[in-house]
Amino acid sequence: MISSFGAILLRGVRAASVMVILFLFLCPVLWMLITAIKPPGQWLNSPPVFWPSHIYLANFREALVRWSGFKGLLDSLAVASGATALSLLVGVFAAYSLGRFRTGGENLSFAILGVLFMPPVAVAVPMYLFWRTFGLLDSFTALILQYTVFNVPFISWVLKGFFEDIDLSLEESALVNGATRWQAFLHIAVPLALPAIVAVALLSFIFSWNEFFFAVILTRARVTTLPVILPTLMEGHDIRWGSIAAIATIAAVPVIALAFALQRYLVRGLSFGVLR
Repeated sequence: MISSFGAILLRGVRAASVMVILFLFLCPVLWMLITAIKPPGQWLNSPPVFWPSHIYLANFREALVRWSGFKGLLDSLAVASGATALSLLVGVFAAYSLGRFRTGGENLSFAILGVLFMPPVAVAVPMYLFWRTFGLLDSFTALILQYTVFNVPFISWVLKGFFEDIDLSLEESALVNGATRWQAFLHIAVPLALPAIVAVALLSFIFSWNEFFFAVILTRARVTTLPVILPTLMEGHDIRWGSIAAIATIAAVPVIALAFALQRYLVRGLSFGVLR
């Protein structure tokens, strides 16, 4: 009786701890959502207004139309989708080569990993001069290729381990039965590593979607992603908190929707190779 009561109490404590932690993590998100529907006079009240007197959707209209949020949304989608697709195209092949054939030995693997530790500010000026030389400043091409440079090492390093965990005998059996190396890769290795590929694709998309540093340096007017639009709402004598929260809410929706849509693959991908 005592042991069963202790087990119930322990489950209750765990559930309460999870709820408290979840609440703390969700507080900023909830505050952002509430601010997005507050009228201007209630943004900075003291004490704060935890629920607006009326729902003020004009913040979203201003964010999308007046502050070019709709254009920023389309530009962010184009850049993030293009960078993710190109990064996967290069990164999956690179990871398979590193994991299966030990291309370049361990030195190449660590050299690729070293790119991830390089601070973007260290290459800001060279990259600006590079894209200016080719006349690609303020273009989708520059941003997509720039993000690909940082996404490919991440994808290659992570997927390398996943391809190494796939039983080599499966591909050897396919080769013995007449399949080419290309067919073994497409029909054996890629399907088995698909959850991991989807997981790194989502993480690469999130990086490209939220990236601010290079977006500010390499763009002007033709390409304006959502992170670049946010600082324009902070004027010298007025900060449009409602529009800022509205744009942040709009920016969060595609990523959250994509994460929920790919949830089945993410759980398998992030736990792939843990239990062997």
